[in-house]
Amino acid sequence: MHQPNDGSSAAGRGSRRSPVQRRTLLGCAWIGLTGLLLFTVLLVLVKADWSPLARLDHGWAAALHRYALRHPVWTAAMQTLADLGAPWTMRALLGAAALWLWCVRTRVLAGWVLAAGLLGWAASTAGRALIGRPRPHFVDPVAAGSGAGFPSGHAIASAVTCGALLVLLRPRADRAVRAVAGTGAALTVLAVGWTRLALGVHYPSDVLAGWAAAAVVLAVTTLAVELWLPGGLARDVRRLHRRLRSRVQRVLAAPLPAEPAAEHDPSRS
Repeated sequence: MHQPNDGSSAAGRGSRRSPVQRRTLLGCAWIGLTGLLLFTVLLVLVKADWSPLARLDHGWAAALHRYALRHPVWTAAMQTLADLGAPWTMRALLGAAALWLWCVRTRVLAGWVLAAGLLGWAASTAGRALIGRPRPHFVDPVAAGSGAGFPSGHAIASAVTCGALLVLLRPRADRAVRAVAGTGAALTVLAVGWTRLALGVHYPSDVLAGWAAAAVVLAVTTLAVELWLPGGLARDVRRLHRRLRSRVQRVLAAPLPAEPAAEHDPSRS
């Protein structure tokens, strides 16, 4: 019997993709390309020392540094928030989420979360090592950062983590929960990025480049999983929410402990 070659079987798999899967692939491709374009434009402008961007970067850094020196309470709050949103904290959250997803047998999701975290770490480390842009320099700094500045590691880690956790929740949650989760994720990413500017350890273009790199990381990871295991992420998300819903329902439906019967009081007869 004639066996179809790899090309025909791949074409068959592609033709059998559902409209939802095709929209997912197209959406991820657009997000990835947009993020890559923004990152490339920022990198070219930084390397060319484009004067409008340089003035914006140095102007913001100088103004925020002066404010931080005059307001030590504000600076301490920014440092605390930066510590909470540190890359190691975000990667620990992703690692814990991947371990939990593996334990509840949603292993495609677990692999996707772990891959996104590792790829984000690699993009941050390799990008700063290869590009080597110096951080802002002040005679009296209020905080210190290690290594080069472009792109921001805090920005990449927070955006990848919040984006991945949002994907786990969004598809099967109702509209109110999605709105709250999306708003919380966006505010977290913005707040962590802002701390890097407020503490004078990054330029605005470093943070923007970090967000763009995070978009590329999430898009590339999703595309890779969807091309390798079409629909695998969606199936695991549905499986995860079915299991969580059944557990919640069992807890809510558990019978309350019976109250002890009241003793008979002859005086009330």
